[in-house]
Amino acid sequence: MNSSVGTLSLKEVASGGKVSLARALAQLERRPDAPETLALLSDAYHAPRAHVVGLTGPPGVGKSTLMGALIDALRAEGRTIGIIAVDPSSTRSGGALLGDRVRLSRETVDDGVFVRSMAARDRLGGLADLTIAAMVLMRAVFDVVLIETVGVGQSETDVASVADTVVFCVQPGSGDSLQFMKAGIVEIPHVALVTKADMGKAAQRALADLKGALSLSEQGKDQWPVAVTSVAASEREGIDGFIEILDRHMTWLRETEALDAARHAQAELWLRAAVRERFGRDGLKRAGDLKLSAGVSPFARMGQVMPNLTQK
Repeated sequence: MNSSVGTLSLKEVASGGKVSLARALAQLERRPDAPETLALLSDAYHAPRAHVVGLTGPPGVGKSTLMGALIDALRAEGRTIGIIAVDPSSTRSGGALLGDRVRLSRETVDDGVFVRSMAARDRLGGLADLTIAAMVLMRAVFDVVLIETVGVGQSETDVASVADTVVFCVQPGSGDSLQFMKAGIVEIPHVALVTKADMGKAAQRALADLKGALSLSEQGKDQWPVAVTSVAASEREGIDGFIEILDRHMTWLRETEALDAARHAQAELWLRAAVRERFGRDGLKRAGDLKLSAGVSPFARMGQVMPNLTQK
């Protein structure tokens, strides 16, 4: 391994632009359990900067178009953006969630935008997954981190384990609103977003259905009231209002101290998932108490428990 990669510090990653971040991610992918890797991740974990937004919803709902509109609007405000696009396709099909237009017109020429694509088989959760590593690093480098998921199967709950704000996207006339109500997805997002609002009555019906579903859900008085809104991303309509809702949720998280609590719970979840993936249920049992004390990162704790788990 190139020693210069192995000794990259968080300061070097943050100041070195896309090249340094790409080198750091390559290091994390090759040696996820190396001491220098865990140290870098631990430093990044203790220096969160970005608002992490997860976008999920069924394939074809328009997440890529929405992503493009968000990027344009956020960059117009001067905010830097890290993007994790989870690709539902196989390596043979070559498909990608994030459209070529966004990749080529923005990411290649704009130093304020960094895109990392991943195969859907990279599960969100365990520390070994590049998704977690990329998010933690990007969170310490950019103003906003956008995570775009496949939106099927377990993706809705997975994205909730890494994002501060979860957005569930619904396409008018597709039955997604009914799925939202039946599948219990109503309990996961902080924002329910109707895409393609320019579809007229179908979009209005989807918006009404979502509001109806949320009115039937039980929410505590101290909980964030799930916001429902709509956008026509291809026309760039409603994007500013959508961003205002995202910002308002982040402000609420900080003012209620829910942000630190949520990120702490996520970190404990990552740690347990990482131990279970590497060492199985027996390893999880041998690891003992994996609750994190204040000021301890899951990556530092992983480094502490690994020697005992790797002993034969």
